[in-house]
Amino acid sequence: MKHILLDTLFESLNLLPFLLITFLIIEFIEHKASKKSIKMLTKTKKYGPIIGGILGATPQCGLGVMATNLYATNIITIGTLIAIYLSTSDEMLPVLISEGMPFSKILIILLIKVIIGIICGFIIDFIFRKKNKHTKIDVQELCENEHCHCENSIIKSSLIHTLKTFSFIFLVSFVLHIFIHEIGEDKISNLLLNGNIFTPFLSSIIGLIPNCAGSVVITELYVNNVISFGSMLAGLLTGSGISILILFKVNSDLKENMMILGTIYIIGVIFGILFNLVGITI
Repeated sequence: MKHILLDTLFESLNLLPFLLITFLIIEFIEHKASKKSIKMLTKTKKYGPIIGGILGATPQCGLGVMATNLYATNIITIGTLIAIYLSTSDEMLPVLISEGMPFSKILIILLIKVIIGIICGFIIDFIFRKKNKHTKIDVQELCENEHCHCENSIIKSSLIHTLKTFSFIFLVSFVLHIFIHEIGEDKISNLLLNGNIFTPFLSSIIGLIPNCAGSVVITELYVNNVISFGSMLAGLLTGSGISILILFKVNSDLKENMMILGTIYIIGVIFGILFNLVGITI
């Protein structure tokens, strides 16, 4: 146990500087682009799923939080909202970068999520008709209430995100090391998870965890070869950070919220199983 703990600690500490540098860059981009992103979403309602799908790929859940408020105030369509949720990468990007995954592969993963988000967004807009909303909450007020640190300085926000992600990585890696040590890597990857058609169902549930834990767990499982690419994709499609939690807070239509939640989950499961059956991997 001591050996596993030390190995996990040193392994996680090696990622710390990469996480910090990555988050500094991400926070800078997010602070500079957030206002422009909102303007683009509100002025291009008809093509919202395209804009939303592309902008949703921005790391972290900041845009998802703002988009949730825009949807609650009847500014963007339900298809645009779901496109953003599906393409949101949350903490996936910092974890993959810190783990040394080639940028070309990361770009492919992001592109797959964006394409799925755009296609599903248009289909959902075609099927559903958005109801009128009466709730209106200021975006900045929402961020402050939900403690998403949008109001903080770039350095402070980066440090907070780095420490949170580092903590999740350490805990997940520690549990994974114990799990793999006790059961055996081959049995886990080949018999239990990678070859199991039901894994996307579980991955999609983990992805729905309303904070960065879900995306960190799913990404770490994939990096450690515990789950397949399709299973990781299932979890990352449903992982929109705290956005879902905020949806239930700002949108009074519980039935509609449950429909959105269920739609995202089903999409994640379907594409996860599809990619696993076809055998696509990155």
